[in-house]
Amino acid sequence: MSITALHVIMEGRVQGVGFRAYVEREAKARSLKGWVRNRSDGSVEAVFCGEEEDVKSMIVACHRGPRMSLVRDVRSEQHPPGDWRSFDVWPTV
Repeated sequence: MSITALHVIMEGRVQGVGFRAYVEREAKARSLKGWVRNRSDGSVEAVFCGEEEDVKSMIVACHRGPRMSLVRDVRSEQHPPGDWRSFDVWPTV
């Protein structure tokens, strides 16, 4: 078992289209821990923590997004694995 965590920024038409709910569903389906939130610049950011293959699969899902979204860019970087017990939607920053 290889646990990894990534901090991810998604840009494009990713707010007001159900993107956070989509990310939450997809992350929970993969048993990932972490969080997702809107940012004041119009992007969405998240941290995904879990099995390496599940985190990679989640990044692919972020590129797709929900039906009404238009994802232009997904950037990710390593993040220290946290002590999250679930996957949560956080308030906008």
